[in-house]
Amino acid sequence: MCASLPETQNPSAASTSPIGEYRPDPLPVPMDDPAGSVDPGAGWLASAGPDPRDTLDLWETRPAAPAVLPCGGVFDVVNVPAVFGRRMLARLCEEGPGSGPVAMHRGRALIFAAPGTAARLPALLGWEEWGDRVPPLFCHGPGDAVTVPPPAPSVRAACGSRWLIAPNSRHPWLPGPEVVLWACVRAARTAATTGGRMSIFPHPDQGAKVYDVSRRR
Repeated sequence: MCASLPETQNPSAASTSPIGEYRPDPLPVPMDDPAGSVDPGAGWLASAGPDPRDTLDLWETRPAAPAVLPCGGVFDVVNVPAVFGRRMLARLCEEGPGSGPVAMHRGRALIFAAPGTAARLPALLGWEEWGDRVPPLFCHGPGDAVTVPPPAPSVRAACGSRWLIAPNSRHPWLPGPEVVLWACVRAARTAATTGGRMSIFPHPDQGAKVYDVSRRR
């Protein structure tokens, strides 16, 4: 389970950077939807684009179609190798404050983060002594765009992308740069401890991990 921490408690720090929280300002409903019929996660994703109605129409007519959405306004994205991204997600959910939406696309994990993360994270990693143990990552912010799966977690996109944690709210919690840095450092330390080995298949006597993100700090 992806545990939530009490409001006054922070997980044990793996670096000198404190773990903060990001609570986005309320986003306007991206379309005329007085009855609330639009899926909240879809509405949040669509609000990132220049014309939310077009994005929602795409998913209504082609449920398996991915969408290309701009970063920097509603969210930034930290793009890491898939295995390392799963390590980060495990640390966030087992020891940290939880995770926002996370998608997989072409062997990479797309970690949705608070706006501003793309600008600050590289500098924070540069100061962190474990920064050189973090595999190459890409920070997508203003001027960048990413391919996202359709919002329904049960639908696998035509391009093979899918959600590990699908958005389910119009205002999802998103980790800021300090939280992402913390997860990077913890994941790098885990890789060093295990010799870089991480099986994506559980042993027969292990239960599959289910990340519960329905409760937020």
